[in-house]
Amino acid sequence: MINDDFTIGRLARETGCKVQTIRYYEQINLMPQPLRTAGNQRRYGPSHVARLGFIRHGRELGFPLDAIRQFLSLADDPDRPCEAADRIARAQLQAVESRIARLQTLKLELERMIEQCEGGRIAECRVIEVLADHAKCLHDDHVEPA
Repeated sequence: MINDDFTIGRLARETGCKVQTIRYYEQINLMPQPLRTAGNQRRYGPSHVARLGFIRHGRELGFPLDAIRQFLSLADDPDRPCEAADRIARAQLQAVESRIARLQTLKLELERMIEQCEGGRIAECRVIEVLADHAKCLHDDHVEPA
C-alpha cells in the first residue's frame, strides 16, 4: 500500500491512471488539491488514492463526470438518503440500455449489408452502396446521438 506521502507519478503508477488525467481531475475539482512541498511538488496520501479509485470505477461503469461529481458529493455526506444515488444510477442504466438497443440494431444492419454483398466488384458492392445511401438501411435507430 502507498504511504502517506508520494508523488503524482507514483499515484499514477499505483492506480493505473495517467498523470495528465489526475491533473485534469484536480483542475475540475473532482480530486482535492494535494499538499505541496517547499519545492512546489505535489504530495498525495491515501485519501487521494481512494478518491481516484472511486472516480476511475465510476468512469469504467460509464458514468459521465457530472454524475461522478454528484456521487462524490453524496459520498461526502454519508447520512443522506441514497435516493439521489439511485436516481443517477437508474439514468445511467437507461442510457446503457438505449445504447445496447442501438448497437443491436447496428449489428443487424451490418450483418444484412455483409450478407447481401455478393463479393463481386466494388461497383456492385452492397456494403459500399448502403454506406453511400443511408436510406438503404432498414433502421434509423443505429445512429449514435450527437
